[in-house]
Formats: sequence, structure tokens, C-alpha cells
Amino acid sequence: MSTIDYKCPGCGGGMVYNSEIGMLYCASCGREEKIEQFAAKYKLEQEHDSSLQQFHCNSCGAELITDQLSAATVCSFCGSGVIIGERLAGKWSPDLVIPFTISKEEAIDAFRKWCRNGRFTPKGFMSANRIKAITGMYVPFWLYDLDNDVEVKARATRIRTYIQGDYQYTETQHYALYRKLKLNYSQVPIDASEKMNDSLMDKLEPFPYEQLKSFQVPYLAGFVAEKYSYNEDEMLPRADEKVKSYIDAYIQSTLGGFTTVSVTDNDVRRSVKHAKYALLPVWVLHYDYNQLEYTFAMNGQTGKVVGKPPISKGKIALWFGVSTTATLLIIKSISAFMGGGFW
Repeated sequence: MSTIDYKCPGCGGGMVYNSEIGMLYCASCGREEKIEQFAAKYKLEQEHDSSLQQFHCNSCGAELITDQLSAATVCSFCGSGVIIGERLAGKWSPDLVIPFTISKEEAIDAFRKWCRNGRFTPKGFMSANRIKAITGMYVPFWLYDLDNDVEVKARATRIRTYIQGDYQYTETQHYALYRKLKLNYSQVPIDASEKMNDSLMDKLEPFPYEQLKSFQVPYLAGFVAEKYSYNEDEMLPRADEKVKSYIDAYIQSTLGGFTTVSVTDNDVRRSVKHAKYALLPVWVLHYDYNQLEYTFAMNGQTGKVVGKPPISKGKIALWFGVSTTATLLIIKSISAFMGGGFW
């Protein structure tokens, strides 16, 4: 199996993508190279068998093992970025990529700051340095452009109550409503990795899609990347499910001003305008605390952190006690002000 790595023209060391400068960088001599200069040098050729798991690092010759979904990795022996070219060729070739802008050091600092903001997080979790592993990973996503033609029929009432003379009247007007809508959604993101938790990935949104770039292999140097586990047809039902809540909310916004509304028919005809394969940047952190491992994810562009930290029962009890005491004092003060007694 062929692999790609990027050698420094100055010293021959391995070059990786540096998120701070947006260029390939050599840690040995400090040389910087533009992505475009290296991207044109490598033509990805697809091989018949891309399921092999064993290959060699071009820098140090070490034998490396990956699963068949890995498209880029880092040599654990010499630290060189290693790209498995045939897993990025043909149908596996991404259309777009959002490069990392948050470095590993910045990701660790942002994660620690996020931990300190946890109201009910144990003190030991916030202060301890127990980051077991942190990996910069390009996660495969499908970005869908969906056009939706929507027709809605509903029955509605508008009720008015008024007094005339000695009598109170209730007037009910009935309406038959019809709405014809065209709702188009662009770049609806659905992660296509079998390994990644879907809920975790959904919570990382939004990604800054204005930062999307045409895919170039050197962006992956020094990071881990996977090819997609599911194609665009297999993930389309999740995209439909995702936009359904937006469609329903917009429909409701067009049916305002009535006392009651009952939708009798809701016909949505969806067409896929585009489905593009993109790699999006995610820092994955594994944190060891109290003999348990916690997994967190960070948006590699915005720094947003998602995950569930442990909860301190003592902090919850203290917060509840303080809140209860404060509530009782407020009630007692109001009662005293009104001339009553409270015990």
C-alpha cells in the first residue's frame, strides 16, 4: 500500500499542516511551504484493494497498522504525518475541507477553561491534568443542499368575546387555510463516520462553512482522517429528519394570528440539489478521572466543546441548600412587609 508524506525541501524532515499559519511546517528547521505547491506534486491513484491494514512509514520505515477506514494518521514512532493515498482517490476523494485553525495547545487550554466553567463539576476534575489523549481528526460529513416544495392545508378559528347591553357574546369565525411554500436548505451537515457519536457531532455545530476550501491532500498532514462509512444515499434520511424541525417551525410561523389551528394535510416534496463530501475538523479528547474515561469533542474552527463531565453531588447539595435558604428569606421578608408572620 502506497503512502504519502511531505518532506521538507530544506532539511528532509517531515512537514505537517500548521493551523496557525495555514501552511505546511517543518518542526526541524522551521521552513514553511504553501499548500498549493505540494498538492500538485501528488496524484492520487486508486488501487483495487484498499482494505489492507498494514503499511510502512516513509520517514522511519516503521510498520504501522490502521483500520480500513483511516485515510490519514500520524506515525507513533517518528511523529510524521502519513496519508494513505488510495483511500482518498476516486469515490473516496473529498470535495471540500475546513482546515483546523485551533492548534493542539490552544485546544488543551480551551478545554481546561471550559472545565472550570462547570458549576457542578468536581474540583479535582477541573484542576487535575488528566488529558489521556488528544487527537486532531478530520471527520467525514455529507453536506446536502435540499429543495423542499411544501403544501399545507389547515383549519383555523378566530374567537372574539364581547359584551353588548346585558349580554356577553362569543363570536367564532372559521377559516380554511392553504400555504404553498418553497423552503431550500444548503449545506445540511450529517456526519458519515461509523465511529463518531452522532449526538456529539450534531452538538458541535455550526461549523463556519464560509471557511470551506477545495480539498487538498496536504491539509491532512499531521492529523488523523477517515473516509466515510456511509454514502450520501444512506445518510439522506438523517438529513430529512434534521430539516423537518425547521420546516415544521416555519409552517407554524405562517399560521399565526388565529385562536386555534389544526393542520389537516402537510405534503413535503424534497429534492436533493447537491450532496458534497467534506472533511470537518474535530479535536477529540479523552480525559481520565476517578478511574473512568470521559470523551469530549471540540470544533476545530470555533473551539466549541461538547461532552458530559462528571457531576459533584456535594456541589449540587450545596447549591440546593443555598437556593432554598435564599427563597425562604425572601418569602419571610415579603410576609413581614405585608404585616404577616412566617416561621
